[in-house]
Amino acid sequence: MKADGLIVEIDGVSRTFPGMDRAALDGVDLSLRRGECVVISGANGSGKSVLMHLIAGLDRPSRGSVRVARGPDGGETRIGLVFQDASAQILGDTVLEDAEFGPKNLGANPREAERRAREALARAGLSGKEYLPARTLSGGEKRRLAVAGILAMDAEIVILDEPYANLDWPGVVQVNEVVASLRTGGKTVVVLTHELEKVLALAGRLVVLYEGRVAFDGAPDEALASAPLESWGIRNPLGSYTRAADLVWAPRPQEAEIR
Repeated sequence: MKADGLIVEIDGVSRTFPGMDRAALDGVDLSLRRGECVVISGANGSGKSVLMHLIAGLDRPSRGSVRVARGPDGGETRIGLVFQDASAQILGDTVLEDAEFGPKNLGANPREAERRAREALARAGLSGKEYLPARTLSGGEKRRLAVAGILAMDAEIVILDEPYANLDWPGVVQVNEVVASLRTGGKTVVVLTHELEKVLALAGRLVVLYEGRVAFDGAPDEALASAPLESWGIRNPLGSYTRAADLVWAPRPQEAEIR
């Protein structure tokens, strides 16, 4: 991969699974640049999580290639995942022990692992909670803890899969504070969600998947203004609410045909 700012290149990637009547991903071309914040959206079943697993190296494409650039020091670029169920990622009894797990697994000695864990917890907004039982954290705090574990391992790419699922308003705010911090810290951030209204202002780019293919890849403002989002199974968040009678999600007049 050329040193042109690209950190991930996905070329002609398809992924099929036994028993499916269509490919989960079908001929996807996509690239990610270092330090950008990208929202990848699409309805359930559009291929977002499959794409995430391919980027992270947890799965292999049936066709095509996924290439991840080397880090600035020539070493392997670390990729961190925050799954929708952040509770499943908790491995330590306390918040600090959980954040230490990654560095220790990479060979850091106990003192270095603790230093890196404490720094990561501070960046994730969890200072002062180091000795709390990790499983007693709120949903938003558990996602912060997952991000802290990724930061402690010095991951360059952070992928968050449906990070707003089952979160209340304070939890959403907590997650977005972390996303904003990662972005300003120079990390490459990928947020997979269909809830555009909660995060799109933090992104410089929106990618929409529809039935395993890239339906849109461009500026968020362009998508909101002219893309047939609802035809792709995503509610356009610019719909306004001015009275109680507006507060229902119901079908709208059909948008333009899918391009």
